[in-house]
Amino acid sequence: MLLPIWISPFLLFTAVWATNEQTVLSPSEPHPLDSNVYKVQHELEKAEIFPQVIDKFLPSFLLDAEWPSGEQAALGNTVKVDDVQDEPTITVHRGGSASSSRAKESSDMTYAIVMTDPDAPSRDNPVWSEFCHFIATGVKISSSESVMQLSGLKDIVSYRPPGPPAKTGKHRYVFLLLEPANGTSDSLDLSTPKDRKNWGTGKARHGVRDWAEENGLKPVAANFIYAQNEKQ
Repeated sequence: MLLPIWISPFLLFTAVWATNEQTVLSPSEPHPLDSNVYKVQHELEKAEIFPQVIDKFLPSFLLDAEWPSGEQAALGNTVKVDDVQDEPTITVHRGGSASSSRAKESSDMTYAIVMTDPDAPSRDNPVWSEFCHFIATGVKISSSESVMQLSGLKDIVSYRPPGPPAKTGKHRYVFLLLEPANGTSDSLDLSTPKDRKNWGTGKARHGVRDWAEENGLKPVAANFIYAQNEKQ
């Protein structure tokens, strides 16, 4: 007499799967670049750039800054002030699946790039915070390229290199790539801050967030460095 045999659905699924040699990427499996996007988010939060400088966001792009000295921004690396005196070259990479579709939708937009110091003149006494170091626009990002080096930028506020005062500890210097919040493809007509200190707001701990809201912009990429005066 044949006895009924019960086969676990899990074992049956495993057996069927084992006979199929195709590699299937599960919808829940992350794109290789997604981990970089989430790493950026994590490091910004760890350094308290979220929420001190900008509200938390998921980057659509990865942003690199490299100075002629060879120094690079690497999500919180400490650099020598002398190595970042000249204006850096900005490179933008498309993110992974977590953000790439949105980035493609934004390919006709004009972007702005900024650099700000939320620790001026010191993190313990940020009365000049934030200090505006750089604003440029005219950034166009091609939908057909995955890596783009930004060129032909129009300065709104010229690049002022990091120059932290003596005995003020490490300063965070934050780069942000900003896009129009309304998705317009029109050229940007951006305001110029009245002063570098506090981005002209006259209020401590105010800066790029206020300026971005005033100009209808939102962040889509970020990077940052630390730098300090040699005299501590």
